[in-house]
Amino acid sequence: MARGLMILGAALLLLGLALRHAPWLFGWFGRLPGDLHIETAPGRLFVPITSMLLVSLVASLLLNLFRR
Repeated sequence: MARGLMILGAALLLLGLALRHAPWLFGWFGRLPGDLHIETAPGRLFVPITSMLLVSLVASLLLNLFRR
């Protein structure tokens, strides 16, 4: 479990550095077809359906790779 947490921490550190120093790399995230943006007079609603499906798919693939 300790090894897994260290790998997760390193991955989050690299992702954080990428978001901090190169934000244009992830500019497409949240703007995929299927992400709902609803703007009305009282407020806004954002439901990232496609983006979360993509995150779930990548996480499932990575977990299956590390388990084997």
